[in-house]
Amino acid sequence: MNQPNPQNGVFPDEVILLILSRLPVKSLFRFRSVCKQWYGLISEKYFIELYNEVSIKNTMVLVEVSETLDLKSNLLCVDTYRGVCEFSLNFLRDRVKVRASCNGLLCCSSIPDKGVYYVCNPMTREFRLLPRSRERPITRFHPDDEAALVGLACNVSSWNYNVVLAGYHRTFSHRTDGTFVCLVFDSELNKWRKIVTFQDHQFTYMNRNQVVFVNGRLHWLTENCTCILVLDLENDVWGKISLPDELSCRSSKRVYLLESDGSVSIVQITEAWMNVWILKDYEKEEWHLVERVSLRCIRGLVPGIFPISQTNDYVFLVSHKHVLLYHLKNRVWKEMYSVKNSSTLPLWFSAHAFRSTISPCQ
Repeated sequence: MNQPNPQNGVFPDEVILLILSRLPVKSLFRFRSVCKQWYGLISEKYFIELYNEVSIKNTMVLVEVSETLDLKSNLLCVDTYRGVCEFSLNFLRDRVKVRASCNGLLCCSSIPDKGVYYVCNPMTREFRLLPRSRERPITRFHPDDEAALVGLACNVSSWNYNVVLAGYHRTFSHRTDGTFVCLVFDSELNKWRKIVTFQDHQFTYMNRNQVVFVNGRLHWLTENCTCILVLDLENDVWGKISLPDELSCRSSKRVYLLESDGSVSIVQITEAWMNVWILKDYEKEEWHLVERVSLRCIRGLVPGIFPISQTNDYVFLVSHKHVLLYHLKNRVWKEMYSVKNSSTLPLWFSAHAFRSTISPCQ
């Protein structure tokens, strides 16, 4: 490491690293060409871990905006600090749909070629085409379509990740046989493994858009809001977590599963309130009601608004045409983005929690 030199104004490497670790990824990659020293610093494993450690705390929202069904859509990243930035997945050279997001990586499925999946880092434009699995789980609603459930679990400390495809097994040209099949791709081994589970009606109601990776496990909220289904990726075992007692089956079904600074979170939307629970004790399944937010200021948007990402400081919510930010500490609402023209699909339909990291996906 370089020592500070007051005469020539050179900062020590430690200070340079701290400054660089707070830059947007695009700026960071441009600065690699400033000099050999910076290129070397930015390429070191220590810096990558430092950058991810800093950026992982800044949760954003990724939304897809399209003019018509025939035109390619644009991806927008809405950030609390830097506002809105636009980027494209054209480096994949395929028409894709974002199926899952985790710690800076995206899992995308090919639209024209069913069963083809990519894992990519949209900030670094690196990607990996996953090998085809011999079996393809299917959804009970569209037997010829892709997997009913898609999950992505990215460990930023080890740089390894898993892709989970799950659905009811369907033999060739036959109906589903009731067997719930789960395929897990291991990036380190570059191969798939298969988990076969007994038939359980809970799997039928899993909400495929609400998946959270916490404690080495993937979590799905059942569509009828009876429980959270958990896949332990280390032991290949399914489990369940009960919801807060206040959320009975008779209560509003507008309940959403999020991740908040490394903890599982539940957000309930009613006509007048947004209630936020945090799973404080994972093993004992102890929930704490940590926030109760009045929705009076956004009363007209409440019927079509959905919470997408959350930290201890703020919550991102997405409606048909708006991305809103609610600051939990000062209790202030802020509009972060608004669609200026008619969009074919509401923003919440393709919204994902996102973090900007430089995690490799090869």
